[in-house]
Amino acid sequence: MTLQDRINIISELGLYLRKNFLEDHFDSIKIATVKNPWFTVKSITNAVLSISDMVEKDMLNAWLNPYTIKEPSSPKNVLIIMAGNIPLVGFHDLLSVIIMGHNPVIKLSSNDNVLMPLIINIFLDLFPSNYNQIKFINDVKGRSFDAVITTGTDNSANYFKYYFKDAKKIIRKNRRSIAILDGSESSQQIKGLANDIFLYYGLGCRNVSKLYLPCGYDLNILFKSFYSHKHVMEHKKYGNNYDYNKAIFLMGNNKLIENGFILLKEDSSLYSPVAMLYYEYYNDINDVDTFINKNSDKIQCIVSKNNIPFGNTQKPKLWDYADGVDTIDFLKQLA
Repeated sequence: MTLQDRINIISELGLYLRKNFLEDHFDSIKIATVKNPWFTVKSITNAVLSISDMVEKDMLNAWLNPYTIKEPSSPKNVLIIMAGNIPLVGFHDLLSVIIMGHNPVIKLSSNDNVLMPLIINIFLDLFPSNYNQIKFINDVKGRSFDAVITTGTDNSANYFKYYFKDAKKIIRKNRRSIAILDGSESSQQIKGLANDIFLYYGLGCRNVSKLYLPCGYDLNILFKSFYSHKHVMEHKKYGNNYDYNKAIFLMGNNKLIENGFILLKEDSSLYSPVAMLYYEYYNDINDVDTFINKNSDKIQCIVSKNNIPFGNTQKPKLWDYADGVDTIDFLKQLA
């Protein structure tokens, strides 16, 4: 099967996801929300529709056209250790391995072990010749692979780096996203920023967890646009995190600003907890640029007028590679 054949079938998968997935598989979606309460019907729907947009035929061709891609003489077994912080977050890695003609070996996250098999089964109905080439495993110990792609925490990354020391690999660590405002943003841009913060309850590495604001910036501008997301408090786990973090930080005599569903804390760290957003004021934008350059390995997305547009962090294109590592180029290099 040629690359163009795979593009055609994957684009058919995208059409099916957009038109039929929710209706045909609603029972499975509900099971996924029970097994992982952070997954809601709305967030799953958003993830599925984002994938369907991602795999339109024109998008697939635009993604792959810059590469010179040859069919592998011997398809390689590529282990994909998937994360589960947001629905179907491992899809891009799976797609990359399939589109390059290799064999995915998938270790699912326990937090997302319903939706991914479901998507793969739909794919296999369209692409039955690949039935024996996609495998799931529960344990990687004692097994060897031609290449490895892992996504996880900094601690798990250190473990994987050691365990797979002899394998070709992509090992992703914990990253966060930031937004830089200059004070001239439109109300529409600030509404987009709110989506970047609250979508998936802020659990994705592409969710904005830190703001850089010009000195004197009026935080009420943010709260006004955030208000449309007040429903996040209806989610029990989010609400529990909000109450817990508020209590803990107040006990430490920390200064917090809050509006009933998001806590704002002035802090230099990138790693704000769930239901909390860190911010810093700046006098000189060059200071922010210096921080970014020193911490580029910890930052996934930068939202600003000069970088990713407001409201687009959770709408990555196929060429917006996680951690900036070109997955297709990596897979091309497999002998």
